[in-house]
Amino acid sequence: MGLLDFLKDKGKDIFGGGGNEAESIKKEVERALGSNVSNLTVHFNDGKVSLMGEAKSLAAKEKAALIAGNVKGVSNVNDDGLKVAGGDAAAPATSGTRYYTIKSGDSLSKIAKDMYGDAGDYNKIFEANREVIEDPDKIYPGQQIRIPA
Repeated sequence: MGLLDFLKDKGKDIFGGGGNEAESIKKEVERALGSNVSNLTVHFNDGKVSLMGEAKSLAAKEKAALIAGNVKGVSNVNDDGLKVAGGDAAAPATSGTRYYTIKSGDSLSKIAKDMYGDAGDYNKIFEANREVIEDPDKIYPGQQIRIPA
């Protein structure tokens, strides 16, 4: 995936003024993904996040980047240092996943209707983003999510 851009003034407010943004982001990713990430290291500098470590799957890597990026104060995430377990470093993995930025007035049903032609497929989007969204009724403009193929 590489570098993903986010809206810096949108997202979950987790910093709390403690001054250790990298540690806050690391805890948030580990809380959401549990054992799906290991040896996670996070660097934060002026809104830019770099993730290093290992993800159990490409989906876990994608979710880690979205969780880190959907934090208020983060403008972009570089996940090149987050390797997929058992992945071939010479051949970057692709999942066919698309990314979508929530707009005002969106719901998962509306997005599913636009992407799949059936509003009832909203659960497909929710399940692909369970760790990122947490509640299908609590999405917000500017939030980025995965749209599975």
